[in-house]
Amino acid sequence: MSTTLLPQAFWFRVSIPCPKVEDIPRSKGRLLDFADVCALPDFGELEGRESWARVRVGYNNAGLGVAFEVLDKAGPISPELERATGLDGVQLWIDTRDTRNVHRATRFCHRFVASLVPTKNRSLEVEVIQKPIARAVADAPMARAGSIQSRAERTLSGWRLEIFFPSEVLHGFDPETNRRLGFAYQVTDPDRGDQFLGVGREFPIGEDPSLWATLLLVEPC
Repeated sequence: MSTTLLPQAFWFRVSIPCPKVEDIPRSKGRLLDFADVCALPDFGELEGRESWARVRVGYNNAGLGVAFEVLDKAGPISPELERATGLDGVQLWIDTRDTRNVHRATRFCHRFVASLVPTKNRSLEVEVIQKPIARAVADAPMARAGSIQSRAERTLSGWRLEIFFPSEVLHGFDPETNRRLGFAYQVTDPDRGDQFLGVGREFPIGEDPSLWATLLLVEPC
């Protein structure tokens, strides 16, 4: 039985439609509540792996929304804020210039970490922090405190997390002139490890924007 040296996702440079959704973020109920057309494809099948997190994206001129839904979670949601890698939550990398020919982040590249925080009444709060990218040639401006909108909730089989990044948070975000975004994510479940959109930590995905996928900002059909 042969074993491949490189993951199958390494051989693809993926471009994925990101539909325009005018009515986000919402002021009541779900923050995003995206339709099926906003779902990202599951590339875990390339490795014969079943994915346990579903991800949806949408944008408008006000910003970019990303929704995560984790299914069939076995263990409890961790409340330990000190352990950045042991929490249920996500990391996101967004490049508003979709730079494909450099291997170090520019001032248009952003990294965000969102951690789930259980409360005493079994609801969920979210802590979203912007962090620098290692080895970057220049850092993106830091987001103003409280400017990123987020919402989390428990579901019957796991949890759901919705995040809206206003345009002011994403340096260089301008759908009228640039309709391509570099994009990568990491969903963390302490019981199952991590799920990625493409390649994972066997490559420097957190530092190298050329490894990220592309979101194509498209008008609704």
